[in-house]
Amino acid sequence: MTHPIKKGKNPELTLEQKAENKAFSAKRIFVEHRIRSVKIFRVVQERFRLNPHKYEPVILTICGLVRFRIGALILPTQISAILPN
Repeated sequence: MTHPIKKGKNPELTLEQKAENKAFSAKRIFVEHRIRSVKIFRVVQERFRLNPHKYEPVILTICGLVRFRIGALILPTQISAILPN
């Protein structure tokens, strides 16, 4: 786990420490937005009422849909264009 750099009682944070905290905050906000995107599907928020063995495939499908929505999924046709022959 990583934590932001906290200011002590008297000394102020340096500009470098403030920049690190800003970068840390940006990463944290990105992760929180992705968690919200997954929670839009109510399966994550509420009690799962189907067979417990089906929970993992359902959650992985939801995560795949979220990744597809944000464009983080590389489709097989795009992989062949990226890899050299």
